[in-house]
Amino acid sequence: MSIYYIHQSQKRCIGCRACEIHCKTENDVPVGPRFCAIVPVGPKVVENVPRMNFIFMPCFHCENPWCVSACPTGAMQKRAKDGIVFVEPSLCVGCKSCITACPWGVPQWNRDTGRVFKCDYCRHRVDEGLEPACVTGCTTKALKWITPDMASLDKREKFAREIAENLPY
Repeated sequence: MSIYYIHQSQKRCIGCRACEIHCKTENDVPVGPRFCAIVPVGPKVVENVPRMNFIFMPCFHCENPWCVSACPTGAMQKRAKDGIVFVEPSLCVGCKSCITACPWGVPQWNRDTGRVFKCDYCRHRVDEGLEPACVTGCTTKALKWITPDMASLDKREKFAREIAENLPY
């Protein structure tokens, strides 16, 4: 896994898809493919009120990415310095092996170029000390650019607060 992680607060996300729009604009992604996606789930009835959830689905930049292993030309690569997985377009032959290999459907087909492309956490921005466009464009600040360690700590603290709120004293 990369040294970075995009955390989504599902309580804050309203499903506006600003993250997708900012991503597409920043990376010049044509109509159709998406590097990240908000997937609506529901409705689920909570206390007699129908509620929707909006799940943010970016590339997870896996520790051992199936897409990198499946690529026969070495076009799909993982940066050693930070674990960001990206496509080197000059090496992609359009075989789509990475699309087949990724269990989350992250690599996208670009009809205009006949090659695969995917989320690379806006590595050009990261290299300049900036956050990915999806994070900076999130209108409700539901997305946070953090480390996996920070994500784990946040989750533990949230769980501890929930336990404390339900104590009888």
